Amino acid sequence: MDLLPNELPDFKPGWVWLAGAGPGDVGLLTLHALNALRQADVLVYDALVGEKIMELVSADCELEYAGKRGGKPSPKQKDISLRLVELAEQGKKVLRLKGGDPFIFGRGGEEAFHLFKAGIPFRIIPGVTAGIGGPAYAGIPLTHRDFNSAVTFIAGRGFQLAKLPKRAQNLGKSN
Repeated sequence: MDLLPNELPDFKPGWVWLAGAGPGDVGLLTLHALNALRQADVLVYDALVGEKIMELVSADCELEYAGKRGGKPSPKQKDISLRLVELAEQGKKVLRLKGGDPFIFGRGGEEAFHLFKAGIPFRIIPGVTAGIGGPAYAGIPLTHRDFNSAVTFIAGRGFQLAKLPKRAQNLGKSN
């Protein structure tokens, strides 16, 4: 079996693909993300993308670091979004690679909205978020019909419990 089946999409010039790289383990990278890594002209990547995943990038791909780490200098989100538009307008195949999933605390929604407003075509490639992959690797089921019927992800930064509806304020409480 070919690792990349023919059904995977072609990356068209002038497009931006927002992809999740998973929680760092190259084995959790999706086939769609691997396909994108092999076709991209430019890779705009985050700090949480694993080294082994970076080794999969095609040799002629330009690399642009756009990582954010607490307490360290990093590009502003608006500047990253503007750069994605600029690269796409140059006719490049732009891969925006984020740790985990681009739409789970990854600002992928903000970037997608910016691309939409600029008229840039884009595709979303989901990734395995650490909130799912980590517990699974540790053998911890996040749901189990005998013990737990729900999973909730809440951002720790900027979180204001008092602004949530009363029902949601009980999320972290035990019985």
